[in-house]
Formats: sequence, structure tokens, C-alpha cells
Amino acid sequence: MARDPRYDILFEPVQIGPVTTKNRFYQVPHCNGMGHQYPSSWVEMRRIKAEGGWGVINTEEVEISHTSELSPTPEGRLWDDRDIPLLARMADAVHNYGALAGIEPAHLGGGASNNYSREIPMGVSARPIDLLEPVQTRAMDKADIKAFRKMHVDAARRCKQAGYDIVYLYCGHDMTTFAHFLSRRNDRTDEYGGSLENRVRLIREVLQDTKEVIGDTCAVAIRFGVDELKGPAGLTSGGEGRDVVELLADLPDLWDVNISDWSKDSATSRFELEGFQDSYVKFVKQVTQKPVVGVGRYTSPDAMVSLIKSGQLDLIGAARPSIADPFLPNKIDEGRVEDIRECIGCNICVTGDFLATPMRCTQNPTMGEEWRRGWHPERIAPKKRDESVLVIGAGPSGLEASRALAQRGLSVTLAEATTKLGGRVANESQLPGLSQWKRVTDYREYQISQMANVQVFFDSKLTAEDVMEVGADHVVIATGSTWARHGIGRHNHLPIPATTGSTVLTPDEIMAGTIPEGPVIVFDDDHYYMGGILAEKLRGYGLDVTYVTPVADVSHWTHNTMEQVRIQTRLMQLGVKIVPLHNLAKIHSDHVDLTCIYTEQVKTLPCSAVVMVTMRDAKDDLYHSLTRRLGGPLASVTRIGDCYSPGTIAAAIYSGHRYARELGEPICDGVPFRRELPALATD
Repeated sequence: MARDPRYDILFEPVQIGPVTTKNRFYQVPHCNGMGHQYPSSWVEMRRIKAEGGWGVINTEEVEISHTSELSPTPEGRLWDDRDIPLLARMADAVHNYGALAGIEPAHLGGGASNNYSREIPMGVSARPIDLLEPVQTRAMDKADIKAFRKMHVDAARRCKQAGYDIVYLYCGHDMTTFAHFLSRRNDRTDEYGGSLENRVRLIREVLQDTKEVIGDTCAVAIRFGVDELKGPAGLTSGGEGRDVVELLADLPDLWDVNISDWSKDSATSRFELEGFQDSYVKFVKQVTQKPVVGVGRYTSPDAMVSLIKSGQLDLIGAARPSIADPFLPNKIDEGRVEDIRECIGCNICVTGDFLATPMRCTQNPTMGEEWRRGWHPERIAPKKRDESVLVIGAGPSGLEASRALAQRGLSVTLAEATTKLGGRVANESQLPGLSQWKRVTDYREYQISQMANVQVFFDSKLTAEDVMEVGADHVVIATGSTWARHGIGRHNHLPIPATTGSTVLTPDEIMAGTIPEGPVIVFDDDHYYMGGILAEKLRGYGLDVTYVTPVADVSHWTHNTMEQVRIQTRLMQLGVKIVPLHNLAKIHSDHVDLTCIYTEQVKTLPCSAVVMVTMRDAKDDLYHSLTRRLGGPLASVTRIGDCYSPGTIAAAIYSGHRYARELGEPICDGVPFRRELPALATD
């Protein structure tokens, strides 16, 4: 298919200083949980994006010195010349597809604790570091500032030697030394503090240093948060944020602009829509003649064209959309817009950075597996033999298994017990703020609809006898799970007692439309999004809602998706009562008994119903019934997704995709993926 002429503007080249990008698709720097610790995975993940058509592909933040390092988080690393060969591998891989390679050298000052190097962090002033660790920075003196400038000059030379085309100054997200000097909270009394001109001095000096060293062949970019969303206490796009751009205007070769901090820049779709940063950054093109790139979780090519034609941006920045679909540019170029796997804004990818493991993606199960397992996001090995597969259950795992099996050329029958596709996604996408999660179903439903070798049957709740009558070679059980009523979870290994007459509800019942009367307690021992979002939903009906959890805060695991603060803030603003650090001991008809997790002191709370958000039970009865009948026409019966082990939607999709990849392939009797093994030093 040919590209729609409406999108021609997206494929125009753009001059960035001494280099030119082939199109306007710009993968901005983003962390990935790989970095220096998983270098082969790191290189291959970026190479795949270059193959997918991105015009510029950047690293994540790359530490320029052992005096500022983020262990145990595996970021990029450029401490000395020995790091150049690894970084050069990524630049070479990107260049093979005609893309530009960008790199983001970073010194984090009070944003790093130096747990590995044990060096004392240095920063704009003496103060505790931003992380919750017993570490303080020492104030940088003039010798430190001179050394800091040299660090950046040395890093720039190494970046050029490694073959990079764009070299950053990282001044964003309130997490770098540059950002701390620029901050209104800079309390220095020398020429690097006080007035905005003084606070911007260090950035200007390093920018000039860098351009002198590499500016003849490399573009020099600034990544800058124009608004900290702190009101008068911080930079604002209508105040000093704009003033900074005016002061530096045309000195850099490119402006990469966003808002601070990182949690606000990479906000989830639960709290922000596509393009939510537009109003903050639109002034930048009015101030500078240099190219401007911005982000906003853009997946719509029409929105991208509008941003370019309106003169707001020159380049369409993306981190998460490039993770969900590394081939997004090529699909637009080839007239296959409907094939784009659109980012759902869930931030599962971000958790890789916080958990120091290779990132994952809900929409793209191959993310992080490009090198480890050799998985390509668009290609899959053809079937080994003509076989048929019956997939039972059209939730996220069953849909992905059906799609990928059909892509391999197998004959697939998908049986769904209800009248709609999507399983848990169909239900959860109806919850407050989660409408974009329906993209999980939409993408797979469309792909399957285009495949002649997939048959979909609704209202088909199959028994073991029904399955045997179908006569498929392989049976896949993807029947999902149900939320449990018994209360067993992380803090209670036995069911929570409930007296006669008490009302205990599950999330499934609330999502199905059951609305309790009177005061309601939501007991959250799951700690992801469900407890908090059900409290919000019930409060929306005007109910008196109390959220109880054995841990210290609401939806605790969402610290890893950078939305915990916003979730708890919303509940508090809605008037939901929050009782942390208490376990649910017993449920009565008109109240509950809670125990303090430390003192075991008991207190009571009145309620007419309890919503139990603790664990899910796999719906695997059909699997166990079938395994007793193995043999004859059935070659295999396999559980996938939540039916195998309830987890995240991303885990369910990965499970379905993995099954499809491995069906008919040789069984590995050891580690089923390649590992990064460290080499012993020779001295």
C-alpha cells in the first residue's frame, strides 16, 4: 500500500545543526532497565527501532562519571574510554538503517546516591539527595565546576568518537545537576546563583564548551523541562521557563522540550490524554529558529501532522509509542496506519527502570526479548507443520495467542464464552481513566479480522466433551481468572472470617454493576491499581468509602509506574478515607475489625459491605478436566495467561505470544534465552 499523501510532511528531512534526519520521527531518550548491565539487549532494542523507520534514535541518560551514578539502576555508562566500544555498537546499528544516533550524557548531582562508587555526590548546594537515602551532596566549589565542565567536554569527545550524531545537555525532569542549578531553589550566592542569568550560566558555559569540541560534525541538543508544574515556586512556561529558552534561543542545535518532573512528563493515560503537554511547549517555536521536538504519547498521524503544520513542532518525539510499536513510522509510510500497536499509557515499561530489569510493554510482548529470545515485533517463524489449534478464551492472552498463531500460518479456532472479546481488558477499560487500555483488544481484534485462518465463535462455553469433539491438534486454555472473595493474600494466608449476614463483594461484581449500599470498605492487599480505582469508582456513586491497606500508602506498587502520588491525591480530594498499615481481621454484618500491623491493636469501622481486592483464582477447571483425557486426537493442552497464573495484562499477553512462538519448536532443557555474561578483567 502507498503512503497517504496527507502524511508526506512527516517524512521530510530536518536539518539539525551539521546533521540531517531523514524524517520527523524522533525517539527521545528513554530509560529501559538494560543500559550497561544488558548491553546486547540494549543495542538490539534500539536497532529494531531503526529498522522500524525512526529518523533519530537516542540512548537513555548516560552517566559521564563515577562521581554521579545510579546503581543499582542500569543506565548507560560513559565513565572513560573503555565504555566507547559498547556505545559505538548502538550508533553503528542505528546508522545501518539511515537513522541518526543521539546520546544523553548525564550528571545527576543530588539525583544520585553513588551506591557503587561510594563517591560523595556533589551538587548545587549541600543538602540531602533527592532519593530517600541517608546521603547528602556537598556544595560544588569553583574547582568542582571546572571539573564538571571538563567531564562534559570529555564525554562529548567520547560520544563523537563512538559515532554519535546528536549529543545532549540534559537539563530536564528536575533530576540533573543542570536542572538543579537552573532551579529557583538554587540558593548559591556566587555568579552561579540568584538571578536567572546567573542560574543559567553553567548551562551556557557547557553548551559553548561542547559546541567548540564537537559542533563541527555533531549536533548539540538541550533537553529542557519548560514547566515544573510548581506554580511560582518553579519554572513555568509563562515565566522563567520561557525566559530560559529566550536566553539560550539559538545556541543549541535542537530543543527537546517537555515538563518536569519525570512522573508528570511520562504521565499515564489514567491521568493525561494524548498531547497533554502541547499547551506548555507551544511557545518554544516562537522564541527559537532551531528545530523543536516535543512529546505527548502521540500515536495518531493526523495529530502529528497538525503539530507540524501549525508550527508548534519540527519533530515528533516519542518514547512509549516507540516501545509499543517500533515500526510505527514504517506503518505510516506504507499506508498501514490501522496496523499500529498504539501505546495504552500504562507505564509498565517504566517499571523496568525502577526494578532494574529489562523493560516490558503491555502492547508489544517482544520488547526486551529482541536479543534474549530473538523475537522480532513484526516477524515470526512460520509453522513447522499443518496443525490446528483451539484457543478457549478471548481475553488478552487468548487474543494474542490466536493472532500470533495465525501469523505463523496455523489454523486457529477461538472460542469465547461471552458475547464480546477482551476478557478482563473489556471490563477494566470501563473503569475511571482506563479507556485507552481497550487498545489492547482493538489492535488484536482488527488483526484477527484480517486473517482467513482464524475463526471466532462467541457464546461458546465449552466442556471437555465439546473440546474433544472439535478435534483440534492443540488446545490452549486462556479462560482467565476471577477475583477471590476469601481474602487470602500477601498478609493473610488463611481466609478472612466473615459472620453470617455480612456482605463481601469482589472487583468482578463491582465491574459488573453491583453497587453496595451504605458505608463501604475497600480492602487492598493487591497493591496495584485495582483497589484504588474501585475506591474512586464507588466514591463516584456518592458512597462513603474507606480504603484499608496493610501497607503504608494507596496502590503501593504504582510507585513503579510513577502514578502513586496522583492516585492517592485523587482519592483524598474525592473524600475517600484512607486507613494504611492495618489488616482486615474479621468482617461483621455492620462493621469490620482491623488490626494494626505493628501492635495488633484492634479497632472497628462501621460498614455495610467489604470489597475484597486481594488475589485472583485461576479458572482452570477445564484444563484439569482435559489433562485427564490426554492422548488420542489431542497432542497438547496448555494453560496461558491468567488461567496459568494471574498477573498483569502485560504478562498475559507475553504468555500468549510465547506459546505461539514456541509451539512446534524444539523444547529447551536449560535456560530458554540468551544471557549477558560478564567477562573477567585481565588486571
